[in-house]
Order: sequence, then C-alpha cells, then structure tokens
Amino acid sequence: MNEVTAIQRPRAGRPTREQAEARHAELLDRALDHFLDKGFEQATIEAIAADVGMTKRTVYARYADKASLFRAAVARAIDHYAIPEDRIRATDTGDIAQTLTNIAMLRIDLVASPRGLKLQRIIQTESYRFPEIFTDSYELGAMPTIQFLADLLERETRLGNLAIDDPIMAANTFMSMAVAGPVRFILAASPLPKALLDKRVAYGVRMFLDGARPR
Repeated sequence: MNEVTAIQRPRAGRPTREQAEARHAELLDRALDHFLDKGFEQATIEAIAADVGMTKRTVYARYADKASLFRAAVARAIDHYAIPEDRIRATDTGDIAQTLTNIAMLRIDLVASPRGLKLQRIIQTESYRFPEIFTDSYELGAMPTIQFLADLLERETRLGNLAIDDPIMAANTFMSMAVAGPVRFILAASPLPKALLDKRVAYGVRMFLDGARPR
C-alpha cells in the first residue's frame, strides 16, 4: 500500500520544461497588461510578479530590469500579432479589387482584435521611449503583408493590368489609403459602423486602382 501511495503522489521538485514555458508566457502576458493599464513608468516588477504568483527574485533572475521585461512582453505580442503567411495568401482571389479589399479588411480586423488593439496602443504610447518596438512591429507584423501586396502589384503590372514602378512604395501607399483611417478610429475607441467601414475601404481600393492603372 505504501509503495502504491508513493507512486501516485505528485512528484516534487523542478517544473517540467512545458510548465516552465507556460509560466514564462503567463508572466509576459500579465506584464503586457500591466504596461498597458499603467504605462511603463507606473508599472512595477513587484506588482507584475505578485499578479502572476512569482517572487521578484524569480522575475529578476530572467530579466535584469523593467525595460528588459517590457521589451520581451512586447516582442511576444508582436510575434503572436503577425498574420500567418497562409492567411495572407488566402486573400488572393484572382480579382485585384477583391484581393485588395480582403487585404485591407484582414489588417483592420487584426488591429480591432483584443490582442491587436492592446499591442497598437502600447506601441503608440511607448515607441518614443523604445523606438525598436515600432520598427519590430512594422518588420515582423506588417512587412509580410506589405511584401505579399508588393508581389501582387508586380504580378498585375507584368500582366498589363497595372503600371506600378515601385511595388513596395505602392503597397505602403495603399495601406495608408485604405487601412490607416479606419485603424485610427479603432484606436480612438470609436470604430466605424460596418457599412461605413466597407464603403470607406471600397473607396480607397477604387482610388488606388484608378491611379495605378496604365494610361
């Protein structure tokens, strides 16, 4: 009986690798919440550690200071924020206007998601202090979509449907025309009604294509 009891008793000691990774992820997620709610200056390692059930010593063993923890929390958010390549490619219907509409809505919906909204607000408020988070957000979060769009515009130019001489510049211009405005409303907690959002994106697509077609 004692032998059976000993076998069934949970093992004490160090957590498994999976458990340690899960705890680390929880730390970064909770840290992100604190930085968003309180800002970088007011958030504290003490409060973050207490929220996740860790000691300050445990947190400091992994991160030397609050800035290091902040960068890691934002980097994790950016990594999760990035749209998978297969979802980006799935926007291509073969019709350029519909594909541009799909791309715009994909980006807008991403920002409107709870995680996307949280990340964008942190980048807006703290990028002056940590300029690398703005660069990382663009290169890791937005650039895959920009590159896909540039390749699409280059393809349509080869087919004679468009006349684009700088696909990357054109891709960024399109995102500014069709996506930036609706995103500003979302970040201001005043998202556009669905009908108005659809109309605004359609107008941006039409204006872009009117300027991009061969003369």
